[in-house]
Amino acid sequence: MKFYIGSGMKNCELVNYYSKILKEKGWEQTYDWVKNVSDDVSIDDMIGYAKLEKQAIVSSDVVIILLPAGRGAHIELGMALALGKKLFLCSTTKEEFSIENTVAFYELPNVVKLVGDASKNLEEIFNLCETKDSEKRLIKDRK
Repeated sequence: MKFYIGSGMKNCELVNYYSKILKEKGWEQTYDWVKNVSDDVSIDDMIGYAKLEKQAIVSSDVVIILLPAGRGAHIELGMALALGKKLFLCSTTKEEFSIENTVAFYELPNVVKLVGDASKNLEEIFNLCETKDSEKRLIKDRK
């Protein structure tokens, strides 16, 4: 399974944790933007990173957005929605999904909202993706 993780720069450690666990399970990360976080970034660097992130989303089976997220991650969310990707929004609190904080796009059918610590959210992602893969295999076997 190919994945991309978007979030705000303040969540770099959490992004790294999710990536580590996903890769340990055999998943492939399409792009690791965390390695480029720096105070010394030019506009040309930003353009290059944006192209890499866009391609990473296109190449992904699953897009995970860790909340709270910044503007860039919400643009990534929009790209993933437009491409029909399976999306997981992960938060440690229900507050992110309260009427005061939510975004209408969070409610679309291919968006799964998860609330819990990283371990719980990852477990749910694995369960939901394994079920989906199993269903695909069953359909292929029936043909």
